[in-house]
Amino acid sequence: MARTILITGAASGICKATAELCRAAGDTVISVDIRDADIIADLSTGEGRATMLREAERLAPNGLDAVLAGAGLSRADMPRETVAVNYFGAVATLEGLRPLLLKSARPRAVVICSTAAILPGNDLLVETCLAGDEAAALAIAGDAPRSVYPDSKRAISKWLRRTAGSREWAGSGILLNGVGPGVVETAMTAPMLKQPEMVEMIKKSNPMAVEGYAQPEEIAELLVFLLGFTNHYMVGQLIFIDGGTDIIMRPEQV
Repeated sequence: MARTILITGAASGICKATAELCRAAGDTVISVDIRDADIIADLSTGEGRATMLREAERLAPNGLDAVLAGAGLSRADMPRETVAVNYFGAVATLEGLRPLLLKSARPRAVVICSTAAILPGNDLLVETCLAGDEAAALAIAGDAPRSVYPDSKRAISKWLRRTAGSREWAGSGILLNGVGPGVVETAMTAPMLKQPEMVEMIKKSNPMAVEGYAQPEEIAELLVFLLGFTNHYMVGQLIFIDGGTDIIMRPEQV
């Protein structure tokens, strides 16, 4: 049965590939991005988030069957915006669209996390994000920008685990899960993968058991499943799709 799915970050990379697979399956996709999308919105800002919610209600008055919070940013020169999009934008997307998901007979929600979430970083930034204090979190990010990408992804991963089993989500029938991609060849990572020093750093931070980086379509295959699965038992899971990075770095983790 065709479903109505909203995808943020849908103009490029993993989320574009996911949108294309969903449309090919007959689903209606509402795309959100800062360009080339049904809804043009900057999720690093309160105004952009409000625009997304308003337009989503207009375009899907009968509700949404699934939401993919996939918009992401990894810019060392934009630490505040990185945290604003990766954590606060994702939370605003999922929380704000929850009323539309409640109209579906089989609602599903997915957030894109990252294997970067398992890296060490700034615990204060992570906890400030989880406390919901955006102004303070952005100030911390600006003062200590080096680890903001993994910190933002660790924060959203923890939010996922703390939230998915609540009465408002699983208790209301909305099954929320996440994926943790490893290194994927996208427009966001392309500049890094062209720098020999960055490639060496990636080899240390993202060791892999398989050869080659992932293509967006490989991650999209998993996302499409999570946006439409029919069982009622998968909830709060963060599935790493990383070429083996997690099992290499955390072999005893269960």
